[in-house]
Amino acid sequence: MAYKSYRDLEIYKKSHKLAIEIHEMTLTDLPKLEMFEEASQIRRSSKSVTSNIVEGFGRRKYKQEFIRFLIYSLASCDETADHLETLYATKSLKDKTKYEYFSEEYDHLGKMINNFIKSVDIGHKTEARI
Repeated sequence: MAYKSYRDLEIYKKSHKLAIEIHEMTLTDLPKLEMFEEASQIRRSSKSVTSNIVEGFGRRKYKQEFIRFLIYSLASCDETADHLETLYATKSLKDKTKYEYFSEEYDHLGKMINNFIKSVDIGHKTEARI
């Protein structure tokens, strides 16, 4: 099955959902002190995961371009996980349940993106299923 839109990709659906959840968490669960520091950074990196999937999909005709943007997306996923760890370690994010939820979700998303990269690389292009 060929995907007609980036919105059909499971990696897009999950990353978009998580970016919205991260945005909301930074506005409700973090101290005001963090609004312009780690909170801003994690919002940008979580949204970058999704943006790079979208941009790569737009370049899917060119396999290497598609893969390059998927790799950027994976890097932003890792960056988001790092910001999350920093927020928890510095006690800015005190809710252990939220920390564990986001940590597990970004770990899973990273694996999904990595699997998608592999499937594109072996020639399935946008027909790969996750």
